[in-house]
Amino acid sequence: MTHSIPHRFPIGIAPSDIDFMGHVNNASYLKWVQAAVIDHWLALAPAEAIRQHLWVAIKHEITYRRPAFLEDDVIATVVLEKVQGARAFYETVIRRGEEVLAEVKSSWCCLDAATMRPARLASDVIKRFFSAEEVSQL
Repeated sequence: MTHSIPHRFPIGIAPSDIDFMGHVNNASYLKWVQAAVIDHWLALAPAEAIRQHLWVAIKHEITYRRPAFLEDDVIATVVLEKVQGARAFYETVIRRGEEVLAEVKSSWCCLDAATMRPARLASDVIKRFFSAEEVSQL
């Protein structure tokens, strides 16, 4: 299976992320995954594709490993596993240093920004997300 070049996204933990138990609320992880995946798109997609397409989450499957706290230095690493039709499949790993806090598998649907209908990305846009070695395998 080919994977994209990993995209690192620093996460700022806000006081509003902390729940009654003193650690990050599980719902905040969804917010972080969405921000990390969208940042990945904005970092690598050409400006025209960004203007023409939007992404909506279809499914998230989160495995929580360890709690996160207000002062933690947390990074989400996003990997695009594959693009199939109008869908993109991602894996995001959220870490504090080397310690894995959560692993997230998610699927997203690409929408045409004008019609709000599912849209396939052009192959030249998809290739921007993969290394040259992996592009030859697509």
